[in-house]
Amino acid sequence: MAKTHVTMRVNGSEVEGLVEPRTLLVHFIRENLALTGTHIGCETTHCGACTVDLDGMSVKSCTVFAVQAEGSEITTIEGIANADGTLSALQEGFRQMHGLQCGFCTPGMIVRAHRLLKENPTPSEEEIRFGIAGNLCRCTGYQNIVKAIQYAAAKINGTEFREAAE
Repeated sequence: MAKTHVTMRVNGSEVEGLVEPRTLLVHFIRENLALTGTHIGCETTHCGACTVDLDGMSVKSCTVFAVQAEGSEITTIEGIANADGTLSALQEGFRQMHGLQCGFCTPGMIVRAHRLLKENPTPSEEEIRFGIAGNLCRCTGYQNIVKAIQYAAAKINGTEFREAAE
């Protein structure tokens, strides 16, 4: 099969490669760019482990062909950290609030939460739960993931994080 040349910006850097037209974006990211933080879960859009930010929208990269991302701006989990390499508020929140267990869903969950907080910097618990509904976690029960996102929102907004009474 003939290969197609693709160019895009991933985590702020211009990247390019040759791909078969059927190559999924998740495979291009992992195999061509060696950015293995984006996980392959179900490959049917149900789990969200492969979530990336594509041109300002959360997308499941198992449903996008790499050729469709031509000229796009993409952020993967590797691009979420602060420019100086320190943890972002979200990454810190997941660490501080124990928002992960096995960690398989975590990259996609953090990338989705990153977009959620860009769109709504002060989400309610209900808005967080709705916002991450397309990302499945089989370990945590979501409570600590919600707390992690609330923690990050408070930190980003310069307000004090207060855990709700359980």
